Amino acid sequence: MKILVINCGSSSIKYKVFTLASEDVLAKGIVERIGMMGSQLTHVLLTGRNVEKKTIIEKDINDHQAALGLIVGTLLDQEYGVLTSLGDIKAVGHRVVHGGEKFSEAVMVDDHVIKSLRACSDMAPLHNPPNLLGISATQEYFPWARQIAVFDTAFHQKMPQKAYLYGLPYRIYQEYGVRRYGFHGTSHQYVAERAAVLLGQALGDLKIITCHLGNGASIAAVKNGIAVDTSMGFTPLEGLVMGTRSGNVDPAIIPYLMEKEGLSVEEVNTLLNKESGVLGLSGLSSDFRDLIIAEKQGNTRAAMALDVFAYNVVKYIGAYFMIMGGTDALVFTAGVGENSPEMRNQICSYLKFIGVEIDQVKNSVNGKETIISNSRSSYKVLIIPANEELMIAREVKKLL
Repeated sequence: MKILVINCGSSSIKYKVFTLASEDVLAKGIVERIGMMGSQLTHVLLTGRNVEKKTIIEKDINDHQAALGLIVGTLLDQEYGVLTSLGDIKAVGHRVVHGGEKFSEAVMVDDHVIKSLRACSDMAPLHNPPNLLGISATQEYFPWARQIAVFDTAFHQKMPQKAYLYGLPYRIYQEYGVRRYGFHGTSHQYVAERAAVLLGQALGDLKIITCHLGNGASIAAVKNGIAVDTSMGFTPLEGLVMGTRSGNVDPAIIPYLMEKEGLSVEEVNTLLNKESGVLGLSGLSSDFRDLIIAEKQGNTRAAMALDVFAYNVVKYIGAYFMIMGGTDALVFTAGVGENSPEMRNQICSYLKFIGVEIDQVKNSVNGKETIISNSRSSYKVLIIPANEELMIAREVKKLL
């Protein structure tokens, strides 16, 4: 049995085709820079042990619907596809960002689930709509397949009240579910589990700080296998400065800007979610690769945006170091975390005073599972490529 895993992000779609029994990956790919200049699909066909056949399709990809259509066409292609027909796919697993308090584990998608996810879209405006689009599109392409939703919020459901409650009247939490939920849960869970394997220790004995750094970014404190705190909150807007999201701001800024610039609720929401972050600071791009190139060319605003991002990451690392009473390992993952030696080096340079030292040769790799701290470092520093799709596939397998 083959299953398709779809991971719709705010500006990308990752996908993998698995065999259910063995969890072997038959094909994988990513559509990047959706709605931006330079959009492309990178597709990899796995034709044998450690043998890959890569295809890159460069074209304008204006939205997620177009991206999904391109993915399906690629999977069916006679030269580099992996499906003989759409009927090969028996189940589709979907990453869904926000499930509120209604969903703490994976579920089969039905009309009730769709309705509930739409109700949560206000809390994840950049993600739940693309997630829902991915579900509806794959229902059209694969109407016979079981559709299964796996939630970013699930891993964080064991956070203690002291970590997830806001300083608001308690009735607001009771009536509206306004609390911190946390996101990127499948990623944080996967890299924490892999870190334990690489360190040769039981996850239940470790304190790990996991840094999911990409266009969307979050940090989690994982103590004895449980997420005890995380940087994102009620929505994926809270926390770090990100690609287009502001991260933490003084709440009073919102009514101030609404009055000064005559902004509506919808307009200020767009400002914070789509026009801020490193895009807003740099005035150049939300893609960190663009900013790193621009910084090397002397662009001071690009450098400023990168400095703000790194500084915010370090603040959260410091906070989680304190609340867990130290840490055993620091893990970098996701697009920036696993592919930017410059950003890892910039972040770790702040941590020298607690004994963090990285090996610059080991740190020069991209997207490779490895330990980059040197023998003198007081704490292990690891790169672990994100594999949310595998975690989703395992949830699909569990339900089936």
